[in-house]
This record gives sequence, C-alpha cells and structure tokens, in this order.
Amino acid sequence: MSLITEIIGNTPLVRLQRLNQKGRVFVKLESRNPGGSVKDRAAFQMVKDLLDQKKITKDTLLIEPTSGNTGVGLCMVAASLGMKMVLTMPSTMTIERQKLMKAYGATVVLTEGPLGMKGAIAKAEELQKETPNSIIPSQFTNQSNPRAHELTTGPELLKQIEQFAIKPAYFVSGVGTGGTITGVAKVLKPIHKDLKVIAVEPNKSPVLRGGKHSGHKIGGIGAGFIPDVLDQKAYDAVEGVDDEVAFEFYRKLAREEGILVGVSSAAAISVAIKYADEHDCDVIVVAPDTGERYLSVDGLI
Repeated sequence: MSLITEIIGNTPLVRLQRLNQKGRVFVKLESRNPGGSVKDRAAFQMVKDLLDQKKITKDTLLIEPTSGNTGVGLCMVAASLGMKMVLTMPSTMTIERQKLMKAYGATVVLTEGPLGMKGAIAKAEELQKETPNSIIPSQFTNQSNPRAHELTTGPELLKQIEQFAIKPAYFVSGVGTGGTITGVAKVLKPIHKDLKVIAVEPNKSPVLRGGKHSGHKIGGIGAGFIPDVLDQKAYDAVEGVDDEVAFEFYRKLAREEGILVGVSSAAAISVAIKYADEHDCDVIVVAPDTGERYLSVDGLI
C-alpha cells in the first residue's frame, strides 16, 4: 500500500499511430499522475525539500501563483500532509481547474486575466507579506522544480528509451516554468549526445524568441516572461504554435488517436509530429495534463 505522493511519476510512454506520416512520436502521458498532471512532480519536490530543510512546518500556510496544474498538485500534496493552501491565478484559467483546487480544500484568489502570471505572482507576494507563517514555494524560481525532473522524469525516460528501443533525435516540451525541459535535458543530453531539445511556446507570447507577450489560449505555457528556473542553454530551438493549431490538435489527438490531452500538450505534440515528419526520426514529447481540464474553453470542441 502506498501514500498518494508515493505514486507520483512512472507515467507511460505511448506511440502515436495515425497523425504522423513519418518517424515515430512517443508521448509521455503525465495525466497519469495522481493529481492529473506533470506538475505533481514539482509540487511534491518543492514541499518535500522545504520540509526537509526545515524552512516550513506542517502549520505553514502555502501560497502559490499558478496557471492551474501546479496549484492542483500543491493542493493534493498539502491535503495529504494536513497543510493549508492559498492559490492566486489569472481569471482566464479554466473553471475546471478552479473547482479542482477548491475540491482539495484550497482558497482560490483570481487576478486580472490580461495581466497573466505576472498579476498572479504580484498578488501572491502581497498575500504572503500580509500573512504570518506563510511561504511561496515559487515554482518559477525554486530549483526544486527542475530538480524533480532531473530525479524522476529524466531517469524514467532513459529507461523507456531502452525498453522500447527508441533512438531519440528530438525531445519536445512546452515551456511554462521551464522546469520540465531544464531537468529532462540535463539527464538526456549527456547520454544521447546527438539529441536536440525543442522548446514550445505560443506564437502570441514569443518571449523565448525575444518577442512580447500578449493574450493567448494555450494555458500552462507562455507565462509572458523568462522564468528563473529555465536554463536557456537546455534547448536547441524554439517553436511557436498558434492557438488555432493547438485547438485543432486537441481534437485530432482525441478523435484519431484516442488520446485526450490538454491544449499545451496538443501544442507540443503538433511540433513533435512536425519534426518526425520532416526528419523521419524518433521524437519524444511530454503531454503535461489531461484534456478534461479544458472542456469549458470556447471553440475547443
């Protein structure tokens, strides 16, 4: 018998059957984590490290700005430890995410949508200053975030690469905090020396390519700034995806592959398919969450 936090990780790697014309595309389904997303990994690692370092106790109030999935992961971890949680998030995030957090017992504070994650971060900092015995785990600056992927996601992929006789030419990941791409690249690149790592961001928020952020509909990536935990040397190229393309692949993956993933997952997978088709090679891509969290998004279905 396991604790809920002990079953985080060891998510499956599945191969696309129809959408790519050449090569092979392998999708790591992070929706299989107990909190439903890749962010369970970072959430658990951040809280564990803070407790181990005695920077917090179980009486400390956790406050975190989130676009959704980290918040859900932190809520799950906090609930399992008997801790209290306050989350700040842009009002543009889906109602499913808001309700999930409340279901875990968290307090949700919505910030102005057009301000994006910057607005949520500012509100979290304001609340933390006002609240004694509170802390912001800070997924955008906390090195426990990429460390989670260096310790778990990366090693899991090494095993799966060997298990399925994959010859990975590309690893593709959307960039929200940058934790996944930073941690995984640190593990894979020294072993697979020819591997190229591709970062994915919304075309309406081309910050990694030196552009300016504007509103977009690909929740979970494209925060509007370059996070501290993102190692910009971890990736070799950046690909942008239009909102409409992400929506299109959300539907295609569900209807043609039987794989229901989130919008940022669909964006990343669209890029993975592009590289597989263009280079006739093996591509690995992370699908951060499930598509069930986006059903209320206008124009998606």
